[in-house]
Amino acid sequence: MSLERAILLVVGLVVVGSLLLGIYQSPSWFWVTGLMGAHLIQASFTGMCPVVRLFQKLGLPQRAGFG
Repeated sequence: MSLERAILLVVGLVVVGSLLLGIYQSPSWFWVTGLMGAHLIQASFTGMCPVVRLFQKLGLPQRAGFG
């Protein structure tokens, strides 16, 4: 698995998980979804993402695009 696909997997799991928790447990979980969206916007401008650094240290290969 490439670094880019791993990031997509983590983001998808966090968003779906927080939506399910928001629906079935407490609407307060929707804040996690909002914070994830804000982080994605911030990361697109700055290129800084802690999860990317973690996956790089774990040695996941990096590929351009989704080929």
